[in-house]
Amino acid sequence: MLRSRDALLASLLLVGCAASLEVQITPTHGEISLGESKFFMCDVGGVAKHIDWFGPSGDRIEPNRPDLTVTRNDESSSTLTIYKAGTEDAGTYKCVATNGDQQGEATVQVKMFQRLTFTNAPSPQEFNEGDNANIVCDVVSSPPPTVFWKYKGTKIQMEKDVRFKVLDNNHLQIRGIKKTDEGLYMCEARLMARGEIDLRAINVVVNVLPTIRIWQTEVNATADAEHPAVLTCAVDGYPEPMVTWTRNGVKLEDEVKYGFNDDGSEMTIMDVTKLDEGEYTCIAKNKAGENEKELSLRVFVKPKITYIVNKTTSEMEEETLTCEATGDPTPTISWSYGEHFFTEGEQASWTRPEQHKSLDGNVVVRSDARVSSLTLKYVKYTDAGQYLCTARSTIGEDKQAAYLEVRYAPKIHGTVAVYTWEGNPVNISCEVRAYPSDVSIVWLRDGLQLPNSNSTNVKIFRSPTSSYLQVTPESENDFGSYNCTASNEMGTESKEFLLIQAEVPSAPFIDEVRPFSTTALIQFEEPESTGGVPVLKYRTQWRVEGRGSWVTRIHEVQDGFGNELTITGLKPDTSYEVKLSAANGKGEGESSSAELFKTAPVRNPNPPKLEGSLQAAGNSLKVSWIAQDDGGSPILHYLVRYKPIQGSEWKPEIRMPSGSEHVVLRGLEWDTEYSVYVVAENQKGKSQPATMSFRTSSKPEAIPDLGEEGVLPMGTMLWAGILVVVFVLLLLAVDVTCYFVNKCGLIMCLCGKSGTGTKGHNLEEGKAAFVKDESKEPIVEVRTEDECTANHNAAGPVEPNETTPLTKPEKIYADEKSKLEEGDLPHPLISAAHNNVIQTNATESKV
Repeated sequence: MLRSRDALLASLLLVGCAASLEVQITPTHGEISLGESKFFMCDVGGVAKHIDWFGPSGDRIEPNRPDLTVTRNDESSSTLTIYKAGTEDAGTYKCVATNGDQQGEATVQVKMFQRLTFTNAPSPQEFNEGDNANIVCDVVSSPPPTVFWKYKGTKIQMEKDVRFKVLDNNHLQIRGIKKTDEGLYMCEARLMARGEIDLRAINVVVNVLPTIRIWQTEVNATADAEHPAVLTCAVDGYPEPMVTWTRNGVKLEDEVKYGFNDDGSEMTIMDVTKLDEGEYTCIAKNKAGENEKELSLRVFVKPKITYIVNKTTSEMEEETLTCEATGDPTPTISWSYGEHFFTEGEQASWTRPEQHKSLDGNVVVRSDARVSSLTLKYVKYTDAGQYLCTARSTIGEDKQAAYLEVRYAPKIHGTVAVYTWEGNPVNISCEVRAYPSDVSIVWLRDGLQLPNSNSTNVKIFRSPTSSYLQVTPESENDFGSYNCTASNEMGTESKEFLLIQAEVPSAPFIDEVRPFSTTALIQFEEPESTGGVPVLKYRTQWRVEGRGSWVTRIHEVQDGFGNELTITGLKPDTSYEVKLSAANGKGEGESSSAELFKTAPVRNPNPPKLEGSLQAAGNSLKVSWIAQDDGGSPILHYLVRYKPIQGSEWKPEIRMPSGSEHVVLRGLEWDTEYSVYVVAENQKGKSQPATMSFRTSSKPEAIPDLGEEGVLPMGTMLWAGILVVVFVLLLLAVDVTCYFVNKCGLIMCLCGKSGTGTKGHNLEEGKAAFVKDESKEPIVEVRTEDECTANHNAAGPVEPNETTPLTKPEKIYADEKSKLEEGDLPHPLISAAHNNVIQTNATESKV
């Protein structure tokens, strides 16, 4: 051993003495990961004729090898490149440089190591629910790595769930895997020696064996019906199972006979017949396996009436109607006539032959098996018509009608007593029912057929089923009995009709008068006697108690007329008396006794009714109001306030004139709930606030840009301005002319002088009410004495207002010699209350 070492030192010494070239390899040492490539450069201090590389085996490395290449860079350097290094490439590499007798060399130690490498970690990995899953994750390195497993970002704690276990080969085992174990698992490998870490995400999919739920194991269907039969099996599983259907082991695929939904879980059988009855199998299959269940289809046959015929008979004869029907199950047959039905208990089925009689014994129903008969023992003319036979079972029914024609002599109907008065034509109706319907009808008076030479005031009109005798009475002799006689081939019948002279109606009765500030609601009862003809009009008369002329109003009765009337235009805190009379075509009856009442004093107005509508902008609201009772004093203005419900401060009060009907609130906050109240104010004071709430729309994401279309051209605006200026100058010229010629116009008003026109005269007769608002500017309201006050409301009945339709007045007439006393009221109006919409022609008078 010592000899060999000495010999080696001696040889190295000789080499060092002989070498004069300096050789250096860069880098001086090398570590290469398996599969990587790396190069080393050999630099010679001086010029070298030859530069050679020697591998770990000591052999010279030949150029142009695929795995190792040696490249001469220049006179003093050479490069060794190792491609895709393997374990066999580890060892000592030597670079030797020679130039004649000069020589030098250097070595480099190349070490190989294995980086963290996942050789097999597929994703996704699929398992069947309930299996012992082995999640594969193969990773290699040198030295061997440490492997950790994570689920949904959290390290799996094996000690907390014994189903999880890391095997010796670093695979993760899950015993009895569940669907809830499905998800993303992370296989993380670490190499502490080099601080390396790498990981792979593995998606674990748990396949679930198909399960089948049958909601209806037995499905009923009807043969020869337009409705198909549908068999359904609800299928669960993962992945989504594929469903097929079989019958007697044969797969059902006929596209004409069978239809399937997208997943096949619903099968539709078209054109169901009795042959389709039987068992069907639903088969569900996926990667985890397959499952199957059976369903039954039962096919029924709907009832069908096979025999029923129409019949014709005569009065007092016996007739039988027969009805036959088929079906599966056997149907029950029943009869009905008009609104009369035989109950199920009164009917017979194939297992329970039965007989049923009507209460009067005239109708007998017999049923046996699939046949039922209905017998009329003594046919009457009222028995004619449609008899409906119904065959019914648990799966359907069939109906067909048999028509029974009854031949009978004429039957006369009509109002026996008819009222009219002299000069007023009236029709006496003789309504005839008969079969055959070819009927002869004549009218008789005192045994003489009408019309005749002595009855010029009589006319006869005829319709297919009636005859009308029109009589225009000329004297007392025209009232009395008239005979109508009708005949056909079955017989003849006569009937007497009475023409009676009508009377005027009795006096109506005033039940109650409900006074308000300037109105009064009259509730009355109709006359006990109308005189035989309808009441056409009511006359209402009222005046200040004990003095003045009666103010008269006539109100025509039309459809929807109620027993309530409202008189308006009264003075507050004043006593009145009112009476009522009725009139028909004959004339006007007596008036009711006068009823006294006193109007209420002036008070605060009632709150208006509010309606709100959100505008198109979304953050604007139109608040509309309907005026109610003004309390006997005109409404001066409306006060509007609003605020967000969540806010504490009200917005500034808005004052609207009395004639206004709405206000628009703009610039509101988006998606905010607001509270609004409106108060009506008269000279007496303010009403209670009428309140409402609303919510604005959500703010739109973007407001559309109008672009150039939203801007008027400059030329258009210029012309519009010129036209406005010309118009103003023209008005000014006309006003100046009126000032100098007629002493009227705007300039005349500004100078403080009134014109001579009618308009100025009317203003002088009016009254002005001045109320100072917050701006200390007067609000002027002009009312003439002939102007009606606003309508009113009070507790109890609803009074008419702007929305309550009034009667249409006729001209007011008065006695030329009579005049209104000082303090008498302006002519009031009368209207129907409680939502009676009536258009009338009325007449007012003072008597």
